[in-house]
Amino acid sequence: MRAMRLPAWPVKAGFGPGAATWVLLQQVCVRGLVAVKFLVIGRILGPSAIGLASVALLAVAIAEALSDTGLAQAVIQGPVPPTRDQTGAVWTTLATRGLLIALLLVACAPLMDAQFHLGGALALVQIAALLPLLRGLASPAYFIAQRERHFQHIAALEISAGAIDCIIGIGLALAGMGPYSLLIGMMIGEAFKSVLTWTTLAPRPPIRLRWSGIGHYVGFSRWIWASSVIILITNQFDKVVVGKLLGPTQLGAWQMSSKLAQMLLADAALAMSQYLFPTFAAHHRGGAHAAARLFRLYLGVAALGLAAVVILLRFAAEPLFSIVLGAAWLPAVPLFRIFVINMAISALNSVLASYLRAVGDARAVTVASLIQVGALIVSVPPATHFYGVTGIAWSMTFGLATGAAWMLWRVSRHGAAHAPAETVE
Repeated sequence: MRAMRLPAWPVKAGFGPGAATWVLLQQVCVRGLVAVKFLVIGRILGPSAIGLASVALLAVAIAEALSDTGLAQAVIQGPVPPTRDQTGAVWTTLATRGLLIALLLVACAPLMDAQFHLGGALALVQIAALLPLLRGLASPAYFIAQRERHFQHIAALEISAGAIDCIIGIGLALAGMGPYSLLIGMMIGEAFKSVLTWTTLAPRPPIRLRWSGIGHYVGFSRWIWASSVIILITNQFDKVVVGKLLGPTQLGAWQMSSKLAQMLLADAALAMSQYLFPTFAAHHRGGAHAAARLFRLYLGVAALGLAAVVILLRFAAEPLFSIVLGAAWLPAVPLFRIFVINMAISALNSVLASYLRAVGDARAVTVASLIQVGALIVSVPPATHFYGVTGIAWSMTFGLATGAAWMLWRVSRHGAAHAPAETVE
């Protein structure tokens, strides 16, 4: 069998269907639209309304992480693309999961109201319940497009859906819909994206219930599920604590500072991982040495760029909040200065996780998340006692750093294991 040959330079220049240019364009447009929507709505509604919407989105995040199948990543990483019948089984599994999550969230709405002080706004959680259902109904052809690195098509889908979400969300906020505007915009954007996956991508899976034929994905996807559950704990526990103990207004301030830092730092790496994961996997199928060389290049560039951005944002934090969000949000500035460090480490972790999963070591990412949980368990109580809410934020920094250290060690071990074989060749 002839070995796969890939270009020595990892990024395709120009505007070919598989060029990294489309991933970068998608990042700029989609995250820019999200930033505009979130910041405009935040300025219109204030911390309390944002906090209410955040509780509903928190419920969705918890339910989706606890039920993550890992099938999308397994389809992208697998040595061969799925057959049409296998895509039908993937769709059946994901659609059923989305329906069950939606029903669970509707049933748990009264509990969320009681625990997070929603003031009877049960409809917020009920509207948010439609998000996982709409995502589950999307065609698995989207994952195949990612696998085959059809980034031009993916960018068109994501930008179109993001534009609809932004326009409708801001319009509803201006019309006086309050926190519902944020959720309804997201819901309509997800519905539009799901429709596009069926009408513009191939192959279309058969629309019938089918459960068999995807057992070979389980070995890989189980680690994705485990990692999702652990990441849920590390990423959402702070919001649960703040929302339950301090109420929606304080949660809104916490969420805005975190979200702004995420948009400026971590979202770029998360979007880039959509390019890196299938690209690392393709290079690894052609030879472990090529994938390792590509990884080192991206990690070095990311580390240097993130360090510069963190320094800039910490100095510019107060005028940034004052100009963009208004005086009501200034108490969130100290948290933002910590969160930019957190999100920079998280961005590096995205690169590390993309590589480890691409070479088949999804277990290492899960273990890294477990280590992060352990670090949080050890550090949060004393940090909270001495430094309050900022102590929780610094504990998150410590946890993220320990997870990154573990993944770096696993990458070095993986490189050492493959070095002799590459030398012999």
